[in-house]
Amino acid sequence: MKFRTRAIHAGQAPDPLHGAVMTPVYQTSTFAFNAPDNPGEFDYSRTGNPTRKALENCLASLEHGTHGFAFASGMAAETTILMLHEAGDHFIVSDEIYGGTYRLMMNVMKNMGMAIDLVDMADLDAVRAAIRPETKLLWMESPTNPLMKVVDIAALADIARDHGIRTVCDNTFLSPYYQNPLDLGVDLVLHSTTKYINGHSDVIGGGVVVIDEALAERVGYLQNATGTVPGPWDCFLVLRGIKTLALRMEAHNTSARSLAAWLEQHPKVDRVLYPGLESHPQHELACRQARGHGGVFSLFVKGGIAETHRFLGGLKLFSQAVSLGGVESLIEHPWSMTHAAMPEEARRQMGITENLVRISTGLEDVEDLREDLENGLGR
Repeated sequence: MKFRTRAIHAGQAPDPLHGAVMTPVYQTSTFAFNAPDNPGEFDYSRTGNPTRKALENCLASLEHGTHGFAFASGMAAETTILMLHEAGDHFIVSDEIYGGTYRLMMNVMKNMGMAIDLVDMADLDAVRAAIRPETKLLWMESPTNPLMKVVDIAALADIARDHGIRTVCDNTFLSPYYQNPLDLGVDLVLHSTTKYINGHSDVIGGGVVVIDEALAERVGYLQNATGTVPGPWDCFLVLRGIKTLALRMEAHNTSARSLAAWLEQHPKVDRVLYPGLESHPQHELACRQARGHGGVFSLFVKGGIAETHRFLGGLKLFSQAVSLGGVESLIEHPWSMTHAAMPEEARRQMGITENLVRISTGLEDVEDLREDLENGLGR
C-alpha cells in the first residue's frame, strides 16, 4: 500500500467488537484474565493497550520498520533509547542537537557514567576519528535543530556498522512522509510525535521504530519497565493526526519553500537556512536522501538582538512559541527559548546567535504569512 493509504489504515482495522471505523479509546488501566494463568492479549495498560498498539503498528508501517513504540514524550523516547546502554559506554552525538537532547545528554547521562563527544557529523573523517573501543551509539539529527544541517545518513550508518556501533536518527523534522532513515541503514528512528505526526499542537508524545527483533524486544522491555508510555487518549489523537500527515506535509513544504526563497532576498535578512533552497550547502544531499524538506527553516535577522526582538514583536499571525509541525505557524528565538538551557559558549560554538530565529510554517494562506513577516521586518 502507498503512504496515504497506510496512514489511514495501517494498524487501524475496524474494531472487531462493534465495527467502529475509528480506533476506540480503550480508557482502562487493566483487562480481565480468562483464568488466573490465562491472560488475553492485554493485561495492564502500561504493558500494552489496544489504542496504543494501533498507533505503534501504524508508526512501524510508515517508517518501514517491523516494531513501533509509543512514548509519553519525545524525551521519554530518547531516554529509553539511552537506557539501552550502561556506565562506561561512549556516545558520538551530533554537535547540532535540540536543546532538550543536549540537556539530557550532558546533564543526565554524563552523570550516570556515559562519555559523550559532540561531533560535526557532516565531517565523516571527524566521526571516524571520534570512535573508541567503548563507543556504542551514534546519534544524529537530519536536518538539525535549529541550524538545518543535513548529514549523510547512509554513510554514517555504514561507518557505525563497520565498528559495531548502534545508530539512531531523529526524523522529527521531516516525518516518515519525506524521509525513512531505516531504509538508509539506521537502527532506531526517533520521533517527537508532538510535532508533524500529530500535527495539531494538542498532544505531547514520542515514537521509536526499529527492524531488528532483538533490539525491539529490549526497547519494549524498557518501555514497560520504566513506564514511559502515553495514555490511550493521546494515542487516539496522534492516530487522528496521522491520517492527514501526507496532505499536511505537502502543504508545509510548499509554503516553507516559498517563504524561505522570498526571505533569502529580503534586505533585512542576513541568511536563510533551508535544505530546499539551492543555496543550502547540503541541498544536493538533502534531495538525494529525502523526498521533501518539511516546513521548518531558520534565518538570521540583520543586526543584533534588538532588531530580532523588534521583528518578533511585530508579528501577528506567527505565535512566538516553542515546538513545531502544527497547523498554525510558529516562530521562536532559539537563543532564549529552545536552546536556552545550553551554556552560552556551547550555543555560540554550535552557531546559535542572538539574531537567529526558527520558523515552523503552518497551513495558513502563504500570502498572509508573507505579509505578516514583511510587517515584522518593516517595509
